[in-house]
Amino acid sequence: MTAPRRLVVEADGGSRGNPGPAGYGAAVIDPVDAVTLAEAAEYIGVATNNVAEYRGLIAGLTAVKELFPDTPVEVRVRMDSKLVVEQMSGRWKIKHPDMKPLAAEAAGILPASSVTYEWIPRAENKHADRLANEAMDAGGRGEQWNPAASTADLGTTRTPALPEPPSSGPPGDAAAGAAKVRAAMAAARPATAAPQADPVAAPQVGWGSAPDLGAPATFILLRHGETALTPEKRFSGSGGSDPELSETGRRQAARAAEAFAAQGTVQEIVSSPLRRCRETAGAVAARLGLEVRVEDGLRETDFGVWEGLTFAEVRERYGADLTTWLASPDAAPTGGGESFAEVAERVSVARDRLIARYTGRTALLVTHVTPIKTLVRLALGAPPESLFRMELSPASVSTVAYYADGNPSLRVLNDTSHLR
Repeated sequence: MTAPRRLVVEADGGSRGNPGPAGYGAAVIDPVDAVTLAEAAEYIGVATNNVAEYRGLIAGLTAVKELFPDTPVEVRVRMDSKLVVEQMSGRWKIKHPDMKPLAAEAAGILPASSVTYEWIPRAENKHADRLANEAMDAGGRGEQWNPAASTADLGTTRTPALPEPPSSGPPGDAAAGAAKVRAAMAAARPATAAPQADPVAAPQVGWGSAPDLGAPATFILLRHGETALTPEKRFSGSGGSDPELSETGRRQAARAAEAFAAQGTVQEIVSSPLRRCRETAGAVAARLGLEVRVEDGLRETDFGVWEGLTFAEVRERYGADLTTWLASPDAAPTGGGESFAEVAERVSVARDRLIARYTGRTALLVTHVTPIKTLVRLALGAPPESLFRMELSPASVSTVAYYADGNPSLRVLNDTSHLR
């Protein structure tokens, strides 16, 4: 029996906006000789980080299959996406409907017994990360990634051409093997990602934006009022006790309602399904004579077994998990909670749905800390770690406007003047 060929696949994907212009990168590496056997990268149009990461995985595994069609392989996939690694390893459930077909496609490329997955820090995934960024840069120019111009190979020996794959065939099969890999890379491209005649790039911002784009969809983001858990700074998400507003929280909601009545700008009210938000939204709706629409995508993060605990208590009981969670948006709280990446996925879907519904109108969105910070982060194009660098007080107001060209504009952050 032929001994399996040991290989490493390094894969990554990224999105400038999440969702936004996205691309992936993947490399197949011989770990013994430290030689890059194949690289793949592609601009895939507008997509999320997680979709791009899965596309990178699919491209890498497809390249392995085409390089070694008749040779058993042992593949170690190395990615800095905790979500993809844990889902493909079977330790995390795949909740998002967009991820399920991608995971199934990746799982069907090679025998499951021949592939293992390893999470690595982003700093150790520079090769695939650079490929993904080269692909996104090319997409911004209206082009596709050109391997001849790539400078992504940072840690292994670049080979000028694809090597001859070892197989039972004659030496003349080398060219066919190289052609197969190039075809595999092309096959891994989503059909909807073909470049258009006009360059697909991130929208212009600031002084370069168009002067007249019509009335935007304006979202006034109101964090709910205090609950009994708020002053104690306990984790309170969508998987906990669903607490009601405290007496302080009810007063905060009433003051917010009076402020909105005085301004006269709110035309629609949308609330998270959790009780503290529905009570806050209800106070405003009663004062303005409006109805409340519930949007499930605006619910708070599910914090797993951390629900109801203070940060210090989580540090004491689940220190390693907390450290990982703070370091990676793909890491979930202990016990099957939601990662920040998963929250960003559903918040983005809800945002897009609400933008389409309320174009030209002003909607009050009553929600929680993480969804509000996520909307602000995405509006600014800020990295995930920016979530830890914003302060949002109970019953505070933030405002983001979304224009027809896709440009958001952050207008207010953490305003509490109505509570004084």
